[in-house]
Amino acid sequence: MKEADQNLPTDSNKNRITKSMIFIALGILLFAWLSNTPPGLLSKADAVGYAVCHRIDLRSFHLGDRQIPLCARCTGMYLAAVFGILFQLLLGRRRTEYPPKSILFFLGILFFAFAFDGSNSLIQLIRDGKGLLYTTTNTIRLITGTGMGLVLAVLITPAFNQSVWQRYSKKAGIENWKQFAGLLLGGLIIVFLIMSENPLILYPLSLISTVGILLLLTMIYTMVVLMLFKRENIAYKWQDLILPMSGGLFLALAQIALLDYGRFLLTNTWTGFGF
Repeated sequence: MKEADQNLPTDSNKNRITKSMIFIALGILLFAWLSNTPPGLLSKADAVGYAVCHRIDLRSFHLGDRQIPLCARCTGMYLAAVFGILFQLLLGRRRTEYPPKSILFFLGILFFAFAFDGSNSLIQLIRDGKGLLYTTTNTIRLITGTGMGLVLAVLITPAFNQSVWQRYSKKAGIENWKQFAGLLLGGLIIVFLIMSENPLILYPLSLISTVGILLLLTMIYTMVVLMLFKRENIAYKWQDLILPMSGGLFLALAQIALLDYGRFLLTNTWTGFGF
């Protein structure tokens, strides 16, 4: 029996095999996606945005004559989400509670503004430039998108911390109006930086906005992976999240690749929708 037991894979060996399989699958998927998307760093960013954004040229900011990877609304949303996550991390690690109700109410206003302006923008597209109550501009799209990005950051970050950590802080990610004012100030700075359309500023921010897509999807899919395998609250340190977050990144990239493929089959172009 002892000799037979020695031939059985241990839990450690199983973990190594699982890690290797996930890393190999992730590497193959990444290589396939990189090989079948347009060349160049900004073009790769375009391909990430292509999966989640309409990328209409007139509704986007530009680097000279070149459209940036995401429309004005999505640029603000994903940049603000990245900022909001980092801002909460700086305020305190592993916080799992949501803000007070008064701040949540204000976040609800930001969400409503995003939804209303998005609906008005769609009506404006259908009615050949005539909005329901007003004409939406790229500046308004950027502002409402930025607000929505802050909402996503404030909601997703505590949920992620609740799902992954064994030891966490029962504090709100945003505890008071002073911290919330700092969050809003960061959002306003993002808006002004994008509106400057300075290539030296817009180029890196364009890349960060597409990183924001991968970051949010990876966080969400990491939570899904942990729930599916009943492995919530497994992590003591960040190194413990390498395997589940690799699985989350794989699913995030798979979603982007499938949406890219489906959209390319329909349009046969990597450019935005032509309206």
